Amino acid sequence: MLELRPNCECCDRDLPPESPDAMICTFECTFCADCVAGILGGACPNCGGEFVRRPVRPPALLGKHPASTRRVLKAEGCGPLKAA
Repeated sequence: MLELRPNCECCDRDLPPESPDAMICTFECTFCADCVAGILGGACPNCGGEFVRRPVRPPALLGKHPASTRRVLKAEGCGPLKAA
């Protein structure tokens, strides 16, 4: 089940469970659509994977399966994935 993380890892923008602007990669790294299209160039800075729009959990199910409250923020800042 998706965590539905509450913020963008890059700019710390709030991304509530119903947000159409939340984007995730296959590892559920969560970023806002603006950061994905801009600074990240469409690729996850953590794994290099692609982003898709995060699904919206139906409000009736949020009570039984609440969204995460754990905020994740890239301490080193965010930008495109650097080659190893």
